[in-house]
Amino acid sequence: MLVLGIESSCDETGLALYDSRRGLLAHALHSQIAMHRDYGGVVPELASRDHIRRALPLLEQVLQQAGVARTSIDAIAFTQGPGLAGALLVGASIANALGLALGKPVIGIHHLEGHLLSPLLAQTPPPFPFVALLVSGGHTQLMRVADVGDYQTLGETLDDAAGEAFDKTAKLLGLNYPGGPEVSRLAEFGTPGAVELPRPMLHSGDLDFSFSGLKTAVLTHLSRIGSNACEQAKADLARGFVDAAVDVLVAKSVAALKRTGMKRLVVAGGVGANRQLREALCAAAAKRGFDVYYPDLALCTDNGAMIALAGALRLQRNPAAANTSYAFTVKPRWDLSAINDPGQQPA
Repeated sequence: MLVLGIESSCDETGLALYDSRRGLLAHALHSQIAMHRDYGGVVPELASRDHIRRALPLLEQVLQQAGVARTSIDAIAFTQGPGLAGALLVGASIANALGLALGKPVIGIHHLEGHLLSPLLAQTPPPFPFVALLVSGGHTQLMRVADVGDYQTLGETLDDAAGEAFDKTAKLLGLNYPGGPEVSRLAEFGTPGAVELPRPMLHSGDLDFSFSGLKTAVLTHLSRIGSNACEQAKADLARGFVDAAVDVLVAKSVAALKRTGMKRLVVAGGVGANRQLREALCAAAAKRGFDVYYPDLALCTDNGAMIALAGALRLQRNPAAANTSYAFTVKPRWDLSAINDPGQQPA
């Protein structure tokens, strides 16, 4: 089965072709970072317009890379939610228009399910079941994953996601958008232990997270050292922030493995590319005897490959989940637990 995946939930336009026998054949991605940088964050209307401009040229690119014709596509998967409503509508309308034109079935995919399953595209994919740490700009969750469509939330953030805290801290430090990678780079020059920040909910006894207080602690420290603090002082603060956030993410992930009795941890989402987080998790895995899996770095951010994969896996398990009426909706807010029935296609 050859599945075209279309991702347009926020500020990246991704298209990919995944074959259920041969694997990922081609993928292409356009990032809108340069366009949104002047605004310090994503402008939804600009994002939607750019998806319109980019999607079809990217389609031609992946078809050429894979060496296949449009008519060879067996099904089309698109991100139905969550995300920006206008951006989602672009991907949904293109997917269903292509489906109608080609006479091919279409399936809507949960964006987080795509991230959750993206490590299956790696050269050494994790077997089911596993614990997943979904950590991105808008989401921080620990999930028990028994199989495709069988997900249990173990814990989640009560306020800011980890990625939001990284971005807001970057803004406080005067760093460029997107802030997460900038904070991590600056932290590399910081002195370990020079700035000690709180580890929110580290000893809460549950698997939930909270990062808004950590961001506030950064603001409080900045007010003490002054807005004209030297670069080393800012690097020390960035190091203190990154160390605190990573300590919490690692501790909660280890606690989730212990609670479920599992020995496999999958890390997915944009923050999963963070070098400090990967190093800390690998160190914890070596010490505590569990395995940790990551998507390829190119597939940590939003991409069409994860949507194509999720679509192929869904359709393999339940071909009736496909939409052949080409009527569609999008779900800007969509709870991942709502897709737990592998045979249920969202209305």
